[in-house]
Amino acid sequence: MADRRHGSPPDDGSASWSPEAGHPAEHDTVRLALVIGALGVVFGDIGTSPIYTLQTVFNPSDPHPVPVTTQNVYGVVSLVFWSVVIIVLVTYVLLAMHADNEGEGGIMALITLLRRGSSPRSRRITAALAALGIFGASLFLGDSMITPAISVLSAIEGLKVVDSSLASAVVPVTVLIIVVLFLVQRRGTAAVGRVFGPVMIAWFTAIGACGVAGIAGHPQILRALSPVYAVGFLAGHFGTAFFALAAVVLAVTGAEALYADMGHFGRRSITRAWLFLVFPACVLSYLGQGALILAGPGNVSSPFFLLTPDWGRLPMVLLATAATVIASQAVITGAYSVASQAAQLGYLPRLRIAYTSESTMGQIYVPWINWLLMVSVLTLVLAFRSSTALAFAFGMAVTGTITITTLLFFYVAHAKWNAPVWLVTIGAIPLILVDLLFVAANLTKLVHGAWLPLLIGLIAFTVMTTWQRGRELVTAERARHEGSLSAFIDDLRSGKTSTLQVPGTAVFLNRGKETTPLAMRANVEHNHVRHDQVVILSIETEPVPRVPAGRRILVDGLGYADDGIIHVTARFGYMETPDVPSTLAMLAPDQAEGQLRLGQASYFLSKIDLRRGKAPTMALWRKRLFIATSYITADAAEYFGLPRDRTVIMGSHIEV
Repeated sequence: MADRRHGSPPDDGSASWSPEAGHPAEHDTVRLALVIGALGVVFGDIGTSPIYTLQTVFNPSDPHPVPVTTQNVYGVVSLVFWSVVIIVLVTYVLLAMHADNEGEGGIMALITLLRRGSSPRSRRITAALAALGIFGASLFLGDSMITPAISVLSAIEGLKVVDSSLASAVVPVTVLIIVVLFLVQRRGTAAVGRVFGPVMIAWFTAIGACGVAGIAGHPQILRALSPVYAVGFLAGHFGTAFFALAAVVLAVTGAEALYADMGHFGRRSITRAWLFLVFPACVLSYLGQGALILAGPGNVSSPFFLLTPDWGRLPMVLLATAATVIASQAVITGAYSVASQAAQLGYLPRLRIAYTSESTMGQIYVPWINWLLMVSVLTLVLAFRSSTALAFAFGMAVTGTITITTLLFFYVAHAKWNAPVWLVTIGAIPLILVDLLFVAANLTKLVHGAWLPLLIGLIAFTVMTTWQRGRELVTAERARHEGSLSAFIDDLRSGKTSTLQVPGTAVFLNRGKETTPLAMRANVEHNHVRHDQVVILSIETEPVPRVPAGRRILVDGLGYADDGIIHVTARFGYMETPDVPSTLAMLAPDQAEGQLRLGQASYFLSKIDLRRGKAPTMALWRKRLFIATSYITADAAEYFGLPRDRTVIMGSHIEV
C-alpha cells in the first residue's frame, strides 16, 4: 500500500502531485510525465474511435444505412467534428472537468458535490438527481465492459484487410489480448501509463499523418469543418441524419473516461494532451477518411485501414491493436474509480483496493471489479464476435452517461456555485438538447443491441440502490442490538455490571459513539472482563478524496477522564484506505488517558451474519440480492490494516 502523504494537492487542478518535485525543472518533468501517462491511460478510448466510427455510419448492413453521396459524406464528417467539439471539448474539458471534488472527477464526484451541504428544502431534488447519477455511473460500468470488446475487435479485424484468410483468427487473438490486459492491471496505472504513453504518441502521430495524406487527395473535405454542413445535413435530410447520429456518437466514446480518470493524472495534464495532440489527430483522421470515401464509395468497408498505404497496413494493425488495448485501459481505470467511490459513499460493499502509486493517490487497482470486467468483456466478444454488431450496443451507454453528467453539472453550477439561472439556462438547454437527440437516435437501435448497456446499467443500478437501502436497515437494526454507549459506560463506572479489569489495550471498531460495540458488550456481559485501556474507534469517510493529518482524529473521553475508555473518530477521504494502527499511533498520552500499548493491543471486530427476516422492509428478491452482495465485502482486518494475530472477531445475527 502506498505511504500516506497528508495534505492537499496544489491549486492547479491536479490530484496527482509529488512532494519531492520542488524545483521548477523537476516540476516540469513531473508535468510532462503526467501528460504522457494521461495519453497512455485516458485517451485510448476516444483516440481509437476513428477506427470504427465512419465505417459504422456508412455500414450497408445497418438497419438504417446512410447512402454514400457527396453531401452525405460532408454532412456526416461535419456532424462528427462538431459532436466532438460540443460534447468533448465544451461539455467535458471546458465545463464538467472543473466540477471536481478536490481533484477527483466522474459522476460519483458530481453526486458527492450534490449531497454535500444540501438544504432540507432541496433534499428531495438532490436525492432524485443522486439516483439519476447512480444510474449514469451504472451505464459507465456497462461502457467499461463494451469498450474493450469493441475496441480490440475493431483493431484485430484489420487483419482481414491485410489478408482475408486471417478472418478466423480475429476472435481467438482478441480473447488472448483481453486476458493479458486484465492480468497486468495489478501493476498499476502508473506503470501501464509509462509503457502506453509513448505508444499513444506514435498512434496519434500516425493517424494524423494518414489523415493529412487523405486530405491532400481531396482537400475539399475541409469544408466539413463548417457547421453549415452539419446543420444542413440535419435540416435537409433529417430522417437519414437522425439515424446516423446513433453511429456518429461513437466519435465521442471515452469522453466520460476523461472525467472519471481525472484523479489519476489531473485536469491540466488531460486538457493539454487533448488540445495539443489527441483532438487534432482525430480530426485529421476523420477528414482523411471522409476524403477517401469521396474518392470511392467502395472504401466504406474499412476506411481507416484503407487510408494507410499498402506497405504500412500490417504495422498499422499492430499499432491499432496496441492503441485499442490502451482504449480498454481508459475505461477500466475509470471503472476502478467509480466502484471505489461508490463503496466509500455507501452504494457498494467495502471492496479490497490496492493503491498502486506512492505519489498519486488516485491510482488504484480493485481486484473484484477487474475480474468481473474481464469475464464480462470475454462474454461479449464470444457472443457478438464483431465490432459492427457491438457498435449498435455501444452508443446507448455513452449517450446516457453524457446526458446525465451534463444535467448534474448544471445543477451543481446553479445550486452549489450560485451561477445565475439565466446563465445556466443559456448553457444547459442547447447542450442537453444535443445529448437528448443522441439518446433518441440510439433508442432506434434498441432491438439491435442498444438494450445491452441499458440492461447492464439497470442491473448495476439495482445492486447499488439495494445495497444502500439494505445498509440503512442493517445500521438501524444494529443500533438497536448495540444499545446506548453512554448508559453502558455508566453501568461499568457504577459497578452495576460486574467485570474483571485485565491489563492491556483493546481497540473496538464501531460505527459511531452513540451505540456500544457488539464485541465490547459481549466481552463484558458474557466474559465479564474489560481491558484497562479501551479505545472505541469509528471510521468516518468524508465526501473528499483525502483528509489532512491535522483533521485526521477527534478524541472524546466519554464523560470520564480516568476510566481508561475513550472514543476516537478517525476521518478518511473516500480515496484513502484506513490504516488503524498508524492512525492510533498519532494519539498523544494525554489524549488517550495514558500511553497506548499498541504493540500488544488486541483488536475486536463485530461480524454481522445477515439473515432474511419477515418484516416487509424490502421485497424478498431485494433481501436475497443484498445478502448475496454482502459476500463480496473485503476482509475487515485486511481493509483496516489490523494485525491478524491480534484481531478477534465476534459475531451477531441481524435480520433484514
